Amino acid sequence: MAKLFSNIKIKDLELKNRIVMPPMCMLEADNEGFAKNWHVIHYATRAIGGTGLLILEATAVESRGRIKEGDLGIWDDSHIEGLGKIVKYSKELGSKVGIQLAHAGRKCAVSSEKIIAPSPIAFDNTYQTPKEMTIDDIKTVINAFKEGARRANEAGFDTLEIHGAHGYLINEFLSPLTNKRTDEYGGNLENRVRFLKEIIVEVKKVWPENKPIILRVSAEDYVENGNHPEDYVEIINMVKDEGVDIVNVSSGGLVPAMIDAYPGYQVPFAETIKKGTGLPVIAGGLISEPVMAEEILKNNRGDLIFLGRELLRNPYWPLQAAKKLNVNVEWPGAYKRAKI
Repeated sequence: MAKLFSNIKIKDLELKNRIVMPPMCMLEADNEGFAKNWHVIHYATRAIGGTGLLILEATAVESRGRIKEGDLGIWDDSHIEGLGKIVKYSKELGSKVGIQLAHAGRKCAVSSEKIIAPSPIAFDNTYQTPKEMTIDDIKTVINAFKEGARRANEAGFDTLEIHGAHGYLINEFLSPLTNKRTDEYGGNLENRVRFLKEIIVEVKKVWPENKPIILRVSAEDYVENGNHPEDYVEIINMVKDEGVDIVNVSSGGLVPAMIDAYPGYQVPFAETIKKGTGLPVIAGGLISEPVMAEEILKNNRGDLIFLGRELLRNPYWPLQAAKKLNVNVEWPGAYKRAKI
């Protein structure tokens, strides 16, 4: 049987296949971060299409942590009901559902917000210059992640992803390019990792032990003095015992940089992190062909495969992939008479 359609179990998260829809900002929430029926339909459609794990888009733990207006929020208990509706219908249709807890830091583009970062360095001349975070600010944000995790559990999510990638707040602390602090949260690698470590510790206090935690990382900054895959092996090994069960491996976004993006361009980073940390990894990057996904899995370069753009274009990719790989999967009852 094709490995892409084999089961995998990590803690109590049991997936029917290795196909993951990664977080992708949809910008369809209202001005207060509330989910709409649009979100229910969007995610449930991918569940009907056979995706094993759906991870909701970056969901802000603070209003000032939104990337753009239209991002989902989880900074208030009133957000739980709408998020829970997404979970309910997607799970009823056969997918497991996760949520990405996020804070944009200096890359918050919501003009009404006063933005924060480890150091007062703007992303580029189109962004505000952020306020350098005080120790109290750091404690406030760490608690916001903790409260977001509590709400995510109450909403019924099967897994939780901490967004440490793409140049957002946690990523900003991790990199020497964006973290120029001279206190215990800056300087050497151990200090730069402290913010992430403390977030994981606090999240674990409210997140059930049987549900895995995913960490998303940008394994390559694409500039000489930034972090690279080997650095992330060290970073992840410093925090994994605090409660990281899976690593979702992406790249870029910290600083403006030229990226040569091609099918599978991020897979070598995932392979390096998998081998260096011993943790299961989600690999991807412009993957659209089932045989390519199968190669990554069977050559032990990744444990799961994320498909972003491809699942936006084609919510039924998993059903079509099964046919191409000669795998007999259960189709939605209403579709059985019209198999592709």
